[in-house]
Amino acid sequence: MKKEQNIIHGFSKKSREEKLNIVAEYFSQPSDALALYKSFHHYDSSTQKLLDEFSENTITNFPLPYCICPNVMVNGKTYLVPMVIEESSVVAAASNSAKFWSKRGGFKAEIVGTEKVGQVHFLWHDDKQILTERFSELKERLIRECFDITENMIKRGGGILNIELRDLSNQEPDLMQLYATFDTVDSMGANFINSCLEQFAATFKQWHSTQKEFSEDGLEIIMCILSNLTPNCRVRCSISCTYEQLDDIVPGMTGQEFARRFRLGVRVAELDPHRATTHNKGIFNGVDAVVLATGNDFRAVEACGHAYASHTGHYSPLTKVELTENTFRFVLEMPFSLGVVGGLTNLHPLVKLSMELLGHPSATELMGIAAAAGLANNFSAVKSLVTVGIQKGHMKMHLLNILKQLNVPESRKAEVVEYFKDKIVSVSAVRQLTEKWIPKQV
Repeated sequence: MKKEQNIIHGFSKKSREEKLNIVAEYFSQPSDALALYKSFHHYDSSTQKLLDEFSENTITNFPLPYCICPNVMVNGKTYLVPMVIEESSVVAAASNSAKFWSKRGGFKAEIVGTEKVGQVHFLWHDDKQILTERFSELKERLIRECFDITENMIKRGGGILNIELRDLSNQEPDLMQLYATFDTVDSMGANFINSCLEQFAATFKQWHSTQKEFSEDGLEIIMCILSNLTPNCRVRCSISCTYEQLDDIVPGMTGQEFARRFRLGVRVAELDPHRATTHNKGIFNGVDAVVLATGNDFRAVEACGHAYASHTGHYSPLTKVELTENTFRFVLEMPFSLGVVGGLTNLHPLVKLSMELLGHPSATELMGIAAAAGLANNFSAVKSLVTVGIQKGHMKMHLLNILKQLNVPESRKAEVVEYFKDKIVSVSAVRQLTEKWIPKQV
């Protein structure tokens, strides 16, 4: 009988083996659950110890496929791009697009900016005019007293870019903020920015206490935290060609007709947030897979991208189509913050291999590569949607998963795949076929 869940004390202090034994008792077959969990442990104990230390309360590993998308040409340089994702159609779509566009000039990536954002939120109960008048003095002190933190970043070409005083008291009484911008060069910079912000708060409080016009409780620091919305840390990635170069991209369709239908497909996303959400999800299929493979924070990338998609007040697609008299151009513009030093990039063995495979890119180069993967996936998705439909290719790729789900023997899989070459794939259709072909076990 399944164990009743009670409060567990000191779980984080227990060994991995002790944690496993506790968790296993919550299953109807504890020994089976325990064996399955342990089967995913890394065979090398030192590597497993490293993986255990990446997170809290680790009891096993959760593998995801590490895939390669070849032929990704960005700014004239061709990459083998690592992608970590469980959906085979994503890698297939990206690979198909990458090969197609490598023969048409590839992807063009341009970095619009590299500015990151951090904020110190506080309540101000004293004279706001005096704070405003003396802010330049405070700002200089904030930067100076942060030098121990920023010195090495400055040597690498980054550091604090600016600090502004912002008044939000019309929305919440007495609420204000220090709005700071940073360049963190090749690091994602979260720890660096948060350390700077907490030093800002300490300096601010000390400065406030020395100003005779201010009261003892006139300043209340609420919180210091970076923002994952980085609208000025942005990449623009595009593909373009003549209409003639799109001829027969779908058999029997001219390039000009394809371009017209493709533009309408994106236009639907511009008008309808329901479609725009799925449209942008298709972009993140490619982006997230590269972000994961390079040890970066895909949650931050997603949050930033979706917030940016709403910056006009209407949720919109992150890509747009530009058609001229004889040219098709498809453009992705999105903000995100990536790092190639610090965090997992120096620790995770596969992340290290990803970086080497990509030629040890800079953070801005990696932004272009990830954006190209997102644009490649979006191109393939919209292409399918406005021509043959999304399910034809998707379900063909999904067929092998269905065969696994239905426990179809290896000896019969090729036969089933051949049968569905010109037929609609669905779980029920595959089940009906295999029930006829494969005798039920008695």
